Amino acid sequence: MTMTIVKGQKVDITKQFPGLSKVIVGLGWRAGNGIELDASAFQLGASGKVNREEDFIFYGNPRSVNGAVSLRDGSGDNQQFELDLAAITSDVEKIAFTITIYDAITRGQTFRQVSDLYLRIMHPVTFVEMIRFPLVDFTTENSIVTGELYRYKGEWKFNAIGSGFNGGLAALCGNFGVEVAQEQPSSPPPPPPAPPKVEQPPEPPINLSKVELTKKGETISLRKSSGALGQISVNLNWNRKVKKSIGFLGFDKSSGIDLDLGCLYELSDGYKGCIQALGRKFGQYTDFPFIELDGDDRTGARTDGENLRINGNQVREFSRVLIFAYIYDGVAKWAETDGVVTIKQADNPEIVVRMDVHDPRKIMCAIAMIERKDDTFQIKRLVEYFNGHEQMDRHYGWNMRWAAGSK
Repeated sequence: MTMTIVKGQKVDITKQFPGLSKVIVGLGWRAGNGIELDASAFQLGASGKVNREEDFIFYGNPRSVNGAVSLRDGSGDNQQFELDLAAITSDVEKIAFTITIYDAITRGQTFRQVSDLYLRIMHPVTFVEMIRFPLVDFTTENSIVTGELYRYKGEWKFNAIGSGFNGGLAALCGNFGVEVAQEQPSSPPPPPPAPPKVEQPPEPPINLSKVELTKKGETISLRKSSGALGQISVNLNWNRKVKKSIGFLGFDKSSGIDLDLGCLYELSDGYKGCIQALGRKFGQYTDFPFIELDGDDRTGARTDGENLRINGNQVREFSRVLIFAYIYDGVAKWAETDGVVTIKQADNPEIVVRMDVHDPRKIMCAIAMIERKDDTFQIKRLVEYFNGHEQMDRHYGWNMRWAAGSK
């Protein structure tokens, strides 16, 4: 039976639920259009501050160093934390759970626009709800400390805090001792001297060897100068240099990014599927589904990146193809990838879509939509980010069933 508690109430987890060494903390809400919320957890020492920056668990660092606390999208909640209480290091005395509105100050958003806020604690195996804390009476705030699990004489207890703050995630970080790094822009170099004025010769005819789609929704159609379209290649390439990321917290992280290419497809008869390295769904070029992925570049060591081949000779078999990239492993540092997709077909200039718009909170990018128009294809720039396959699938109306997979 669920125990519903109110602000200020404390519950002895160890005594109420003896033998329980792991719990799931779920956070939920209902937000208006354009409002994005994030859950975070701070592992705090005796001083009420984090002992190390890695003790701040959020979308950019979703797992503690030893894995005792991890963040994930919730099943039944918006986001969940899985906690192994027995593995939490002895220098951590409490874990504070927070909810913040992303970019709230810039967007002028507050918790007045959010309803049905709650925190709940569940059994890690049965997912039975043990404790529920409804979060109410928030108006002008843009961040909330919902509650905290704390350790007292070897026992774990929960304190229902429910306090709102202003200043967003950065203010909470400051309150809990996480130093927010701000990169200082370097002084611009002096402008070069003006070149001497010379007469310009007439401009030569424009060489359309490359067309770049730079705006969301911008489209171009493939033209046919021969009987069939033949092979259409889609190449994903990205920066091979691994950058040291200062990031939001000043962490020095130098791990590579496993950026993967894939697509959703819908055939003219309504059949739908997915081509990607995850689950080893590489497809076939000469037979159904007439799309093939050439492999999985786990390290970015291949200079030609990753490639999809679409059989344009079978154009009438297709309805649409959604080209996407996703980060299989690592933090979503899209800005460091300098990702670019190039689409090639023999009778047309190269079509380039750069992933020059970024969302570090999300691991998947829908890059371009290829749609059949009579006997050819039309290509549309998207560059829109999602939390994962299922969210992207629903957004574009594939409506397939998804399950976790691995490479």
